[in-house]
Amino acid sequence: MAIVELTKDNFEQVVTGNDMVIVDFWAPWCGPCRSFAPTYEAASDKYPGVVFGKVNTEEEPDLAGHFGIRSIPTLMVFREQVILFSQPGALPASALENVIIQAQALDMAKVHQEIASQPGQA
Repeated sequence: MAIVELTKDNFEQVVTGNDMVIVDFWAPWCGPCRSFAPTYEAASDKYPGVVFGKVNTEEEPDLAGHFGIRSIPTLMVFREQVILFSQPGALPASALENVIIQAQALDMAKVHQEIASQPGQA
């Protein structure tokens, strides 16, 4: 599957319009980001039901700031608009696959129920 270039103009639409979205925050000058790219692309081919997106932090500093990105690459997993995973650093293929499998296996009804039961949540 093609990797979607995410910008401030399409980010919300992509995350709200898809069940599961994995976002790679990166920059062209970042060596670890470039090293992680083939692993990320291979996972996008292996999991066609998952949307894989990339945010170029140089071109989208507002998005990076909104999510508090302090180091890159940072990987973030959204499922049903909930951030399930956020971690800086390039993951090896096996770890990335493990994150995807765990995120897909979560009972999202329980996750939403847990979020709703937290103080201050509606």
